[in-house]
Amino acid sequence: MAIDREHSFLTLLHTILMAVYSGNPFFSCTNCKNPVALREDLLSKKFVAKSGAAYMFSHAMNVIVGQKEDKKLITGVFSVAGIHCSNCGQELGWKYIRAYDPQQKFKEGRFIIERAKIVKVYY
Repeated sequence: MAIDREHSFLTLLHTILMAVYSGNPFFSCTNCKNPVALREDLLSKKFVAKSGAAYMFSHAMNVIVGQKEDKKLITGVFSVAGIHCSNCGQELGWKYIRAYDPQQKFKEGRFIIERAKIVKVYY
């Protein structure tokens, strides 16, 4: 019985995703396939995170934003908050809350998601 409900839920989820994202590629959590960012919100592929390559997005969805903390990163000191998948809890990257260097202000409110933590999906 539980398997039938799970299958029905996944079928429904697939149908909804196809309707919402039809023709629009998006990125999903590698662990649970939860959609976390749209391709149209991808700003840059030139970032580096713990696991290597990372992408900057203008928006993210289905993520939990953690506590902010000041961190020294490659390009300066920032107030950042870790972001996690809202479904499975996998750490995905971080959100820039505040840039202390005026030349880095463009990063405020943007999301950095590690490439190794997401998969591109086409519908």
